[in-house]
Amino acid sequence: MRWRGEDESSNIEDRRGGISGKHIGIGGVVLGLVALYFTKDPTLLLQSLTGDGGTVTQTASQPYQESAAESDNRHLVQVVLADTEHAWDAIFAKHGKQYQHPTVVLFTNVVDSACGQAQSAMGPFYCPNDRKVYIDLAFYDELQQRFGAPGEFARAYVIAHEVGHHVQNLLGLSEKIHRLQESSDEVKANALSVRVELQADCYAGVWAHYTEQSRHFLESGDIEAGLNAASAIGDDRLQQQTQGRVVPDSFTHGTSAQRVRWFKRGIDGGEVEQCDTFKAGQL
Repeated sequence: MRWRGEDESSNIEDRRGGISGKHIGIGGVVLGLVALYFTKDPTLLLQSLTGDGGTVTQTASQPYQESAAESDNRHLVQVVLADTEHAWDAIFAKHGKQYQHPTVVLFTNVVDSACGQAQSAMGPFYCPNDRKVYIDLAFYDELQQRFGAPGEFARAYVIAHEVGHHVQNLLGLSEKIHRLQESSDEVKANALSVRVELQADCYAGVWAHYTEQSRHFLESGDIEAGLNAASAIGDDRLQQQTQGRVVPDSFTHGTSAQRVRWFKRGIDGGEVEQCDTFKAGQL
């Protein structure tokens, strides 16, 4: 993936090295690992983890000393974020709207957000309440080592997917679906979540399509790396790995095949209108 020397976004909030908020015990960490892939609403999970117990603390820290690998990942995130800004600026303008840029928060271990407190075990997430994407860059190691999804384009896909949730929030979809989920049973709420996540996958594909058209950033194997990342975090594959069986009614992100299909649909077509998972008869 060609990204070095390209524009970098300044919409980065670096909180790495800080220790703040409420301690979450090992049970919370385990819950977080499961929630990363299976919760239908990270806001609800974050609130539950910080709802009671523990002690609120705030500890000052020295400026974070990042390693060479962390520095590389930070610059990659800033370039990808800038690319999403260019892409969605143009797409929103095409539809007579103005795109509002999100902020990416870099953190280590624990972070406070407007959606509650989270630990890095939960993985990257988007908080609609403050319009920020949160990521501990250590997740990229897990993406490669645990899920077998190496490569810079796979890392870029993670950011583009979370930005896709920001786009949904700006369009009013997040709030609408959240209300529907609150009035639905668990199975229906999960099914709605799957459509939300698959649309974010498709939006990530739209970003890749637009960026390729504007500056030809893709190299051999990049698309395959992105598709591999989407496949690696499908509900069916993750459930089989973690619990030895697959329970479709509990899916919240879509199967590996579905995630690949919608991500590829965004890359191939490059049109937001093709990402309407809510009108799709078959996912």
